[in-house]
Amino acid sequence: MRRDAERVFDEYLAAAARAGDRGAFGRLASRWQRKLLAHAYRLTGDSELARDVVQEAWRDIATALPRLKDAAVFPAWAYRIVTRRAADVIRRKQRDRKIIAAYAAEPENNVDQRAEIEASADGGALNKVIAILPADQRATIALFYKEGFSVAEIAATMEVPAGTVKTRLLHARRKMRAALEGGISDD
Repeated sequence: MRRDAERVFDEYLAAAARAGDRGAFGRLASRWQRKLLAHAYRLTGDSELARDVVQEAWRDIATALPRLKDAAVFPAWAYRIVTRRAADVIRRKQRDRKIIAAYAAEPENNVDQRAEIEASADGGALNKVIAILPADQRATIALFYKEGFSVAEIAATMEVPAGTVKTRLLHARRKMRAALEGGISDD
């Protein structure tokens, strides 16, 4: 399917699900689960935490979908819900010092785990380069290049000004260029 045809199909599924069609909602969920999981992982850096975030997000999506006025904005709307849920989870983690200490003691996820989750959702050769970026830049780059979101859509999704999106893209591109020119090791 062409990219535009996929967006139209998703818009149809969102409209049908909004009207109460459970089959359409199930199909919409199966089409978007991987993408939303990859986005949550980009934001949290933890695969289990990302799964929890997406599960909570789907509950919110199911509850609020009947109130969504324009089915065409479903992608940005769903990503925004995941972004909010991820931010909520991160804030909760920051408030709980015991969890922060336990999290800091755990080894950081390696590039192979990040690449595996990214590859299952998106595929592509740049996954290792994207995995080295900070979470906000990783999410912004992925939304812009992998999902085809505009700067305005990313700004709405990430709840930041458009200028911040542009700055994140600029810095992420510089870091990616430097990593590609310097080579990426497979350690």
